[in-house]
Amino acid sequence: MTTMKAMLVRGEARDFVWSDVEKPVAKPGEVVVEVRAAALNRADLLQRAGKYPPPPGWPEWMGLEVAGVVHEVGEGVTRWKPGDNVCALLGGGGYAEYAVVPEGMVMPIPRGLSFEEAASLPEAYATCYLNLFDEGGFKPGETLFFPAGASGLASVGIPMAHAFGAYVITSVLSDEIRRKIAHLPADVVIDTSAEDVAEVLKREAEAGHPVDVAIDCLGGETLGRALPFVNEGCRWVLISTLAGTTSTIPLRAILTRGINLKGSMLRKRSPAEKAALLSRLVRDVWPKLESREIVPTIHAVLPIGQAAEAHAILERGENVGKVVLKVQ
Repeated sequence: MTTMKAMLVRGEARDFVWSDVEKPVAKPGEVVVEVRAAALNRADLLQRAGKYPPPPGWPEWMGLEVAGVVHEVGEGVTRWKPGDNVCALLGGGGYAEYAVVPEGMVMPIPRGLSFEEAASLPEAYATCYLNLFDEGGFKPGETLFFPAGASGLASVGIPMAHAFGAYVITSVLSDEIRRKIAHLPADVVIDTSAEDVAEVLKREAEAGHPVDVAIDCLGGETLGRALPFVNEGCRWVLISTLAGTTSTIPLRAILTRGINLKGSMLRKRSPAEKAALLSRLVRDVWPKLESREIVPTIHAVLPIGQAAEAHAILERGENVGKVVLKVQ
């Protein structure tokens, strides 16, 4: 058996251990990527805690997005060859020296981006594209509400939406965080330590900017309190529940305004669905990355041996943008 190193989680303390595991071999339709960088996501924290297992068939170790060099291709793969610089969306297994991926979930690295920047693209950009355009039905000129403006996802979603013509409203926990995200092209930043989200959304609606689309990773009570002040036909897409799993929903507002409240998870979609999504992502968003209309926000790059420290940054909520592990 040929081995490689991967970052496993062991013991009651859920410690990281850089361990020998079997090196993957490309089967028909698959690509093995020599991983140079892997980006963190909040799903990694849940998986490490034992609350978010990887989909069937993916490795036990975490890591949803990587960038690196094609090492090997399986039978029937024609789009990629050894030596190509790529980034890839995974169901898991990115915290390792090598990762095996269905060929449709592999993408070229946009011109001018480093491996660390490219590693921050697949999961976050696919999630934002999916929920902005496919689930949210966004059209240029509409208003987007994207709470948690300091999150790695918002650091992607706000510039992406702005580049496609959105008026963007976001929220943060303090004025200090508001200053930290000043580089993001949000039109309105709500400081929730001093302002009420629902009241600000009401004021924005009265000023001509009612929310047409929301990409909500928080949920909680704010969701229900905000719904009376959104636009007719608003598409409110719930992608996580970091602020709470329950809310009081005003059914009258949903009825009279024709609000579409839906849940969305990228991870549950099939490889074929993800491949189709990534194809559109490369077509529509990669040119804006290459022209620097959209610039990835990287908070920190740490070596893979400091994976625990990287996770701690997310756990403490310190990051503005993505945290990336440098693997090789």
